[in-house]
Amino acid sequence: MLSDDELALLEAIRESGSLSRAAARLGKAPSTISHAARQLEERFDALLFDRRRYRLQLTPAGQLLAQESTRLALDVSRLSQRVRQVASGWEDRLWIVTDEIIEFESLLPVIAAFDALESGVPLRVTHEVLKGTWEALRDGRADIVVGATNEPPAIQGLRWFELGVMDWVFAVSPRHPLAEAKEPLVRDLVTGHRAVVVADTSRGTEGSAYGIHGGQATLAVPTMHAKILAQRDGLGVGWLPRQRIASLLQRGELVEKNTADPREPNLLYVAWRGDHEGRALDWWLEQLKQPRLAKRLVQGLDTFVR
Repeated sequence: MLSDDELALLEAIRESGSLSRAAARLGKAPSTISHAARQLEERFDALLFDRRRYRLQLTPAGQLLAQESTRLALDVSRLSQRVRQVASGWEDRLWIVTDEIIEFESLLPVIAAFDALESGVPLRVTHEVLKGTWEALRDGRADIVVGATNEPPAIQGLRWFELGVMDWVFAVSPRHPLAEAKEPLVRDLVTGHRAVVVADTSRGTEGSAYGIHGGQATLAVPTMHAKILAQRDGLGVGWLPRQRIASLLQRGELVEKNTADPREPNLLYVAWRGDHEGRALDWWLEQLKQPRLAKRLVQGLDTFVR
């Protein structure tokens, strides 16, 4: 690896094209720069400078040395920063996994506030669905999960708190046959129509889906937003978060139907492993305990408002 002076020498020669101008740029005598250049070539046993032309240039070997040395210097600088970061209690990185039902847009102000701390901790935010969210924590693909549903499973060292309660509504397109059906809708009637579900991302189990009855046809989609769109367009039926479709219900683009088997509200959880500690994790947990943020995450955004 090159010293800072050697890197500066290569850069000065590359940009100025002469030993004299490089010397002036570095505030040194031309003879000193010429001697340093030859020492560098002897050290690597390679021709690093092309002296045959009027303009002094780096040879391909010299260009490679300059590029790789700069990259290595940056890597060392980053490593030094990360070592200091971890030594002061910050993690090397923080991996946040949200259940897909939590909208990423709701987290943007929190990420901005975290950036303002200048901790140096890189964030990775991904999402899973249903059992896949808990699996991510169990398998080490998450440092913290946000919005996980169902009861917390048996995971060694698991710690959690309740984020909030999500309310659901059974909704269909006004063009769907169930829109005019007599209420409450009985199970046999609902089962005769295709349900729209957000596909469970569990890797180790068959996965699960809410409100699906045995033998019922399904349309699996990747996101809750896609599920809302599919049901709005009459491609199936199912349960949707009430707050996120409020404007669609108000405009009549979706119709709420009472069912004989109502769905209970869902508790959403924030969870982490107790053996994984750090200042970034602690900061995020404190933010997620704030009632205003928790409410925003659970209720979501009605993106269909006009």
